[in-house]
Amino acid sequence: MIHVAAISKKYKSVQALGPTTVEITEGSFTAVLGPSGSGKTTLLRIIAGLETSDSGSVSIGGHTVSDAASRLFVPPERRGLGMVFQDFALWPHMTVFENVAYTLRARRDTANLKARVTEAIETVRLGGKEGRYPGQLSGGEQQRVAFARAVVGKPRVILLDEPLSALDALLREQMRLELKTLVSSLGLTALYVTHDQLEALSMADRVLVMNNGTVLQSGSPEQVYSRPTHPFVASFLGRSNWFADGNRMIRPEHLSWHRPESAHVAVEGTVAAVGYLGDRYEILVRIDGDTIGARTQEWTAYRATPVQRGAAVTLYISEHNINSIITEEEISA
Repeated sequence: MIHVAAISKKYKSVQALGPTTVEITEGSFTAVLGPSGSGKTTLLRIIAGLETSDSGSVSIGGHTVSDAASRLFVPPERRGLGMVFQDFALWPHMTVFENVAYTLRARRDTANLKARVTEAIETVRLGGKEGRYPGQLSGGEQQRVAFARAVVGKPRVILLDEPLSALDALLREQMRLELKTLVSSLGLTALYVTHDQLEALSMADRVLVMNNGTVLQSGSPEQVYSRPTHPFVASFLGRSNWFADGNRMIRPEHLSWHRPESAHVAVEGTVAAVGYLGDRYEILVRIDGDTIGARTQEWTAYRATPVQRGAAVTLYISEHNINSIITEEEISA
């Protein structure tokens, strides 16, 4: 559905996006994950037509919408896209109905406007609130209005730029499932930009992890988390315990408190701190000696029950749970 070929973008002396090639398949939900300044929003804005690229091309549905070499540029309103922004961008002086209708009016696509707007509002379960203003709605309801406005024109693709970051934690959790369900029920292709790894892993079929303007790894949520192929990906997603060689790590949940039957390494240590996370305890273990070549003196492990601080413990590592990561030096070489 979306083909991004070798696009790049530079702002003065800052390389916001290096040469990037990405394929987004039709009907998929793809999350672009990375810290601030990683290039993820620049990528989305170039696809949307809100920015031009210095090189490369973008195709949507088999049609080229931008090509730096030939200076082809299709404006955003003709790309068949819907967009949901971080701040919702609702007009405070317009009702829910008029906010949703704004997309169609701006495109001068007003045939059967009332029926189409009503359908979009019903889709996000805001029927009966057409006459309310944004200030009279909750944060979650405002998010739904923004989504309805994005899909009222029946787009092929919806682009979502940090759409939940303005919501509180509980509402954000509720809206993750709701957005995922809405996108799926409408059969949309979604590109979702976020810095929140929980959003990316729980909502997406495919995750692109970015840093410094480069896509470092792409794959299913399970692949990028369980088998990272880059040091940044391993460190950015979840917790990781590193060996001294710098290219092997293990996740805290893969450290066992019981001796496994498979080939394993035993690690002895002392409990330095215990934290309660609700569904488990986070145990900080100070490793004794250098028997496993740990890079640091302390590793993190998870446990269903607490352990006394200062207790001597043994952790077990099954060899198949150790991840070998390509180091930055090897990548550069």
